[in-house]
Amino acid sequence: MMNKRVRLTFLSFLFFLVTVLASPLQMTAGAEAVEPGELKQLIFDEAGLLTEEESDALNVMANEYGAERETDFIIFTTDNSDNIDVIKLTQDFYDEQAPGYDKAHGNAAILTMDMRNRDIYLAGFYNAEVYLDDSRLDKIREKISSDLTYGNYEQAFQTFIVTAHKYMGFEPGVNPDNILFNGWFQLIVAMGIGGVVVGMMTYNSGGRVTVHRQTYEDGSTSGILENRDQYLRTTVTKRKIEKSSGGSGGGGGGGTTGGGHSHSGSRGSF
Repeated sequence: MMNKRVRLTFLSFLFFLVTVLASPLQMTAGAEAVEPGELKQLIFDEAGLLTEEESDALNVMANEYGAERETDFIIFTTDNSDNIDVIKLTQDFYDEQAPGYDKAHGNAAILTMDMRNRDIYLAGFYNAEVYLDDSRLDKIREKISSDLTYGNYEQAFQTFIVTAHKYMGFEPGVNPDNILFNGWFQLIVAMGIGGVVVGMMTYNSGGRVTVHRQTYEDGSTSGILENRDQYLRTTVTKRKIEKSSGGSGGGGGGGTTGGGHSHSGSRGSF
């Protein structure tokens, strides 16, 4: 009877922990469905990196995820025939296209690819500038760099949309990749705590064990026979740490467009 009650208590406690610990994840669980007639163009593949089917699928995805964050997630690729810097390309695109979830020049996160110079720039405008600051955009760019290098453009663009959506679900200043926000980690912690609680309940449900080592130990004859510490020597070695002279291939930060719109940013090559 006692074991049955312990099991029921454990299951109830585990359910409570999973519910409470998993609640922060609800803000990033998925995206809202968007009706076909409500779709706006968010994929501008001027460099022709995607098939028509891939572009259409990404456009639907960007619309759905953007609806939940009230932010336009935009992909802009170009052959850059005029050889304009990738940051200015992004700024001019924002000024001229005037994207924004519910108004012109509103919330937008833009991924720009300059295929001529193999440069990439991520920028966040207005609400996205706050929730996708330079640091978070650096993280996103690092996540997609390998796919861009190997030509897995569709996968890279999907990761950009999903990760930008996820990061915007966390308050500014919080590390969105912290393991404490990982669902599996939270479940393991919940199970561990539940196991400890059940163990304590099981222990307390039976009689206490009063027989231990000292019951049979003769204190007058038990003890340490001999103890000796011997110092040998200390050796200290010195090694010069060389500083790298090369860059990381990233950076750039944010700025302001010609039209006066401030934005965050992260620049790199692929």
